[in-house]
Amino acid sequence: MGLGYTPFTEENARLKNVHKPVFFRLAVDEDKKQFDALLANGHVFFHDELYDQLKQLIKSRNPSRTLDTDDYKRLIAEHLNGVDMDHYGVWVYYPWSHRLVHILDESEFIELRTSANKNKITIAERDILATKKVGVIGLSVGQSVSVTLAMERVCGELRLADFDELELNNLNRLRTGLHNLGILKVYIVAREIAEIDPYFKVVCYTDGITDDNIDAFFLDGGKLDAVIDECDGINIKILCRIKAKALNVPVLMEASDRATLDVERFDLEPGRPIMHGWLEHLTLDLDVLRNLKTNEEKIPYILPISGIDTLSARMQASMIEMRNTLTTWPQLATAVALGGALTADTCRRIFLGQYTDSGRYFIDLEQLIPDTRPKEKYTLPAMPSPVTDSAMKDLALQVKSVITPAAYIPTTDEVTEMVGAAIKAPSAGNSQPWKWYFHDSYLFLFYEYTDVISFGDFEQIASYIACGAALENLELKAYSLNLKTEIHLFPITARKEMVAVIGFHKGADGMSLHCPGELVEQIDIRHTDRGRRDRKDILPNIQSALHMAVASIPGAQLTLVTDQEKINAFSNIIGPVERLKLLEPAGHFEFYQQELRWNDDGNSVDNDGIDVDRLGISPQEIILLKMAKKPEVAALLKSWKGGQALEYSSRAAVGSASAIGIISMPGSSSEDYISGGRAMERMWLTATKNNIAIHPMMAPILYFARITQGKGAELSLSMKDELKSLYDQYLGLCDGINDREQVFLFKLGPSDDHAPISKRNPVNKILSFA
Repeated sequence: MGLGYTPFTEENARLKNVHKPVFFRLAVDEDKKQFDALLANGHVFFHDELYDQLKQLIKSRNPSRTLDTDDYKRLIAEHLNGVDMDHYGVWVYYPWSHRLVHILDESEFIELRTSANKNKITIAERDILATKKVGVIGLSVGQSVSVTLAMERVCGELRLADFDELELNNLNRLRTGLHNLGILKVYIVAREIAEIDPYFKVVCYTDGITDDNIDAFFLDGGKLDAVIDECDGINIKILCRIKAKALNVPVLMEASDRATLDVERFDLEPGRPIMHGWLEHLTLDLDVLRNLKTNEEKIPYILPISGIDTLSARMQASMIEMRNTLTTWPQLATAVALGGALTADTCRRIFLGQYTDSGRYFIDLEQLIPDTRPKEKYTLPAMPSPVTDSAMKDLALQVKSVITPAAYIPTTDEVTEMVGAAIKAPSAGNSQPWKWYFHDSYLFLFYEYTDVISFGDFEQIASYIACGAALENLELKAYSLNLKTEIHLFPITARKEMVAVIGFHKGADGMSLHCPGELVEQIDIRHTDRGRRDRKDILPNIQSALHMAVASIPGAQLTLVTDQEKINAFSNIIGPVERLKLLEPAGHFEFYQQELRWNDDGNSVDNDGIDVDRLGISPQEIILLKMAKKPEVAALLKSWKGGQALEYSSRAAVGSASAIGIISMPGSSSEDYISGGRAMERMWLTATKNNIAIHPMMAPILYFARITQGKGAELSLSMKDELKSLYDQYLGLCDGINDREQVFLFKLGPSDDHAPISKRNPVNKILSFA
């Protein structure tokens, strides 16, 4: 300390572990001698309110009488029965505060201190409770529980287990003073209880709960009647339940968020699985549990214990901010105080046979006392009606009136085969934005507004690219059937939903395809591969093959970035754009409500969208996505300018890339996007042939289009500013193609032949015959 207060600091060190008061009964000679020595020391704060305690005791025993001063003097004198006031009762000395307090002896003290409990707690019930023993593990919420149990005398003995010392950031929720910093929490709680009721028995376990002391915790001095788990360690949570179940001891656990209370009545249900059975699919081997180190290892246990789907929006948003803007799990004093009351109340009712169930309960004040103001809610933009068979027929008849019949009418099987290949093309969010209609000799491709939207008017960018890829597959399959296609794009200028009319000729000679015999074989096995693997350079001959595939589409150009420093710079752009997408209402709605398939029961029936287990991300990252699922969570993160943890998946994916690729076109017409989609599919099929993984990263393309073409409509000012900054950085990395329209941004890396192929809607759902 360096201030020269050596005696003072030595005394502090001596008293640091003192947590039990000293009792002096002056009728006992040895006590009187020590009492006199203490007073002679002079360093004592003296508190003697015994006369007032006696008045209150007399009053509590005579509730029907109105007593005046003379009555009290007479009745107190009778009560003392000649004993000197100084020698009556007990003098209690608290060494840590140097306070000496004169109080009633134990039975009268308990009688008076609990008199205001009657008849919420009857005297008979008080006496039952006095026989009970409660163990409390963890002393944040546990402090509130312990002090409340002692104040109400819900039990006669508390066993407190915690190895932590008090730190300054604990004082947002722990009720104690700054002078207790650095002192073990168990001692602080024991002192607080002793200052309320020095007769209350408290036993401290300063190592917390361990394999070595858990038997003593449960059994020394008599078996516990209840255990209250408020610790952080997963292994201790499970260890204490295993022991409690073996000894038929009920367990209570309160989580301060939404006042979540768990009760497990092992006393009434000896065969009850621990944690309500939510951990039965996991190993409960304590050797394994002790060695859980990483978040990935702990998450399977944390999820069912915390009940992630039932956490409040603020808690979920705060958990996303952990290790970014927060260093600890947030807890508030109000929640801790409420949790102490709920747990103590439930514990009392268990002991008195007034509550016999098990379960998880919520006392959510924000629901009980709600903010009833209307909440801002994202609403979908007006979408065109689905393309019906009758609409397709009407448009097809309009087109047929101005074009000559095709030279060859393919069979139903040939049409089905070609469309079956076409719909294996990639699409943003696996949205499959197409319908096909065959009438007489022509096949019509319609752009279908899907359940997966892409930012209003900018949906067409991604969907036209997908339609272009589908046309490429269709032509390749036609080639394999010895058919030549004749494609007319957007034959009705005012009706962009009709993307193409395809006629057929017998014989495939003269088709402007790129390596059709090789690429058609890749259609069935082409897939999105989001896996993160060790970076591996792409051989020059493969790079050349990818460039040639793209360049075979007039106007299309491929840019490959292989420099690691530049790839890292791309991660600093793609990651933030993905975060902005998830925090912006339309992007959040699209991703969570329309694109992502959670497949929680393993029996997903959806044939579109992306299953979460195909995202190629870790369990921890899946949890982050789950926590950001509620729009309220995204809104909070956006208002806090937070959510950086949501960038991790994209940053990690880009960081492991062998290269970043960009396909660009000379313009931004609908036809350019169709051609860009064909170039994308040629490149992708070529990559598949050469065992190169492709992972689309389209968010920057689409969001930058909202800035450059849409002027940032419907975006907040802060989001527009951040996107503009990111766009400027992006342009700096795209030297040489900034005057071109970029239609496809993607990552390249080593392939995994076992990566899953996305589901597709069946052909009969999207293909109609006239």
